[in-house]
Amino acid sequence: MAEIRDNFDIFFRRKPALLLVALKRLARARYGSVLAKEVDCTYSHAVKILQSLEKLGLVMFEKKGRIKLIKLTKKGQEIADNIENVKRLVG
Repeated sequence: MAEIRDNFDIFFRRKPALLLVALKRLARARYGSVLAKEVDCTYSHAVKILQSLEKLGLVMFEKKGRIKLIKLTKKGQEIADNIENVKRLVG
């Protein structure tokens, strides 16, 4: 079993939760590569997580030419808010 880094890890899978919170921090759409660096994971892993989050209706991809920008949906924003609240409460 993977080691629990802090109390937050008990409740959430770390990378997906951090991706949502990172998207929330700056309200504008973001690039996948920038998000991957922010949460310390590979680009391919970040994209895989983001695709799952898209299926759940939490993020949406917006194609601008050859690049895809990622932004939170209203539902994704609410969940990111709640993740931050839990993180603050459990320390």
